[in-house]
Amino acid sequence: MVAFVAELVAGGCTLIQYRSKTGNARIMLEQAHALREHSRAGASAPHVLKLIMNDRADLCLAAEFDGVHVGQDDLSPESVRRIIGPDRWLGVSTHNSGQLTEADRTSADYLAIGPVFSTSSKAKPDPVVGLEGVRRARALTRKPLVAIGGITRANAASVIEAGADSVAVIGDLIREPRKSAEEFFRVLR
Repeated sequence: MVAFVAELVAGGCTLIQYRSKTGNARIMLEQAHALREHSRAGASAPHVLKLIMNDRADLCLAAEFDGVHVGQDDLSPESVRRIIGPDRWLGVSTHNSGQLTEADRTSADYLAIGPVFSTSSKAKPDPVVGLEGVRRARALTRKPLVAIGGITRANAASVIEAGADSVAVIGDLIREPRKSAEEFFRVLR
């Protein structure tokens, strides 16, 4: 995992979300510590790596990550904020206008909308929102907006054009992570 993240960082990625939906907490913490140590060792890199823990505010603190990202079935954003404090980032996944409007009223630092396109990274994904869903989300918030779900090098530019500030990617980075990340940045410049 550390080698994979090193490749992503070498390709220009500045934010990595640690996401393990079925992991043992002890193993997750060990892996998170390894990622944190690696990111500190590379602190002299041209860009600083931020690490976000998916779902787990406790592991975020224990691993000294930079923030937490929660979904609709996790702790509430305000509960997470009380745990992580005001200085760590807090992100919230949303899947429709109602959820986005509600999340916008919280202390979340950024909001995610998706899945924008069909995705295979979730066993039971929410309905696809498409580019129109990104446009609606942009109209509902001034907070940074992250598009998630099925984002590839082929469709990333259209997602940014629809109003997202950034994209979250899994599948299109798996093979040749450094090269893939570099290509994403070329497409998005």
